[in-house]
Amino acid sequence: MRSSQTIHVISCHAEGEVGDVIVGGVAPPPGETLWEQSRFIDRDGALRNFVLNEPRGGVFRHVNLLVPPKHPDAQMGFIIMEPEDTPPMSGSNSICVATVLLDGGILPMTEPETHLVLEAPGGLIRVRAECRDGKAQRIHVRNLPSFACALDAALEVEGLGTIRVDTAFGGDSFVVVDAAALGFDIAAGEAADIARTGSRIIAAANAQLGFDHPNNPDWRHISFCLFAGPLQETPDGFEAASAVAIQPGKVDRSPTGTAVSARMALLAARGRMTEGQCFHARSIIGSRFTGRIVGHATVGGRPAIVPEISGRAWITGTHQHMLDPDDPWPGGYRVNDTWPDRGI
Repeated sequence: MRSSQTIHVISCHAEGEVGDVIVGGVAPPPGETLWEQSRFIDRDGALRNFVLNEPRGGVFRHVNLLVPPKHPDAQMGFIIMEPEDTPPMSGSNSICVATVLLDGGILPMTEPETHLVLEAPGGLIRVRAECRDGKAQRIHVRNLPSFACALDAALEVEGLGTIRVDTAFGGDSFVVVDAAALGFDIAAGEAADIARTGSRIIAAANAQLGFDHPNNPDWRHISFCLFAGPLQETPDGFEAASAVAIQPGKVDRSPTGTAVSARMALLAARGRMTEGQCFHARSIIGSRFTGRIVGHATVGGRPAIVPEISGRAWITGTHQHMLDPDDPWPGGYRVNDTWPDRGI
């Protein structure tokens, strides 16, 4: 076998959502901060195309690049590459990264708990991993401060008319809709319709409402649409089903950690959740994340919560992605039968 490029990957999923981790074969990108490094990867596109495009990737795949941390408190940094964006933070991806670091022996594991500080492009996150028999059983991630933006805003969406939405930041940016009001039960058979409808809502929200992060002027768009199921009270808070539409047109298989954080921020803004309460989120395939409000903060003068999210992840294999120098598609390709509205 011959190859002009070989990238070493440990594949993983968190409660159903793929979050592969590059562990070798890629030099750290230029940049004085992790955010600058992530902006280089986003602008350059070469690594994103190689690992996300077919034939090595697909619209279902997220890939994380391990890099040396910039902050002295962190043991490892990671840059998240999603199908459409290179975001500040991701709950499922951070759970995958922590699992790969510990289960893969990259960082030492201590039983029954291992504590890590990881650096995402959006800032430091603190990880507590429940460990047993050499396996990270459950990962608890203290996420970036999360906050509500627009509440009960009117949004005109093609084919839907005027609907009421919220917007929020939970480590990434969301427009949030009432799933039942749009006729969705959040069942697996609805995934294609949720993905298509979510893409239209995201486009409308970006055009009409927009988003700005007060401390990160580079992040000026809404990434996801959260279809929020009805709340049910539990002894420690609430639970609900949810589905998150991800551009360019898929549904997250996990409950989406940043969505859990965003929804808790909205519930806190409305006075329905307080510090110490939990939110149990159920995905379209029945997998679960648990969120908890562990504190309060301010972000650019806006009231925010400090969320913790927890879930499980499993390594599914190891791969060496290679590039034959004669391959006519060195950067891969996208075709719109699986890459909605973005294919060639």
